[in-house]
Amino acid sequence: MVLFPHCKINLGLFVLEKRADNFHNIETVFYPVDLCDALEIVPEKTKTVFNISGIKVPSALEDNLCMKAYHMIDDKYNVGPINMHLLKNIPIGSGLGGGSSDAVFTIKLLNSLFNLKITHSEMQEMSRQLGSDCAFFLEDKPMFALEKGDVFKPISLTLKGLFLVIVVPDINVNTAMAYSKIKVYKNRESISNIIQLPIENWKFELYNDFEFPIFEMFPQIENIKSKLYKLGALYASMSGSGSAVYGIFKEKVCLENKFKDCVVWKGECRV
Repeated sequence: MVLFPHCKINLGLFVLEKRADNFHNIETVFYPVDLCDALEIVPEKTKTVFNISGIKVPSALEDNLCMKAYHMIDDKYNVGPINMHLLKNIPIGSGLGGGSSDAVFTIKLLNSLFNLKITHSEMQEMSRQLGSDCAFFLEDKPMFALEKGDVFKPISLTLKGLFLVIVVPDINVNTAMAYSKIKVYKNRESISNIIQLPIENWKFELYNDFEFPIFEMFPQIENIKSKLYKLGALYASMSGSGSAVYGIFKEKVCLENKFKDCVVWKGECRV
């Protein structure tokens, strides 16, 4: 059985405060994007096998979130050995949530493959144990996210028909380091309200707080955002803690040779 874990972008990201558990309360809008990995799982007779191809993943296989998700399911439901293969296509350390998506799709795939009948709410709780943004990947629509990014509220938003470009430089931004550099800004309008403005107005109100420290450390990332605006983007922003930067356009744009040494994905927004 094969599923295709998709990624996400953040439409705005405000860091509100540091919590007593050393995490941060945030607010953001998660928006699903059809840049995907491929995940295949079949039952195995003897021992569990996990292989990764495509983009090189630096961590040990047992530390991969897919394996952590598998062990979580196996400990509770005793599904037995599996053969799992992940074709990695979503850039790592880019703020696109690829690892989180892979983990959640592992849960979804095991649930279907072994007919475990795990409910949506149960899968949400499992996903939250794996990472702050993981539970979003059980949804397939934009969601307003609060607290650690794991509490969701439906939001009225569609970008359907607009054209999305994601540019990822060869820079891996460490999320913990990014949070250590963050500055908290008070008394701002909520992103849930800002997102209702015309998209042409977003660039004046809809910020990603991580851009301020990350752009200072990595000017190349800021240059990508500036170039997307010069190419006609209605709105451009870094996603999450970076390094991916996206631009939203009214129609398809020609980007050949505009972003050398970067991964570039282009596609129509579907929701």
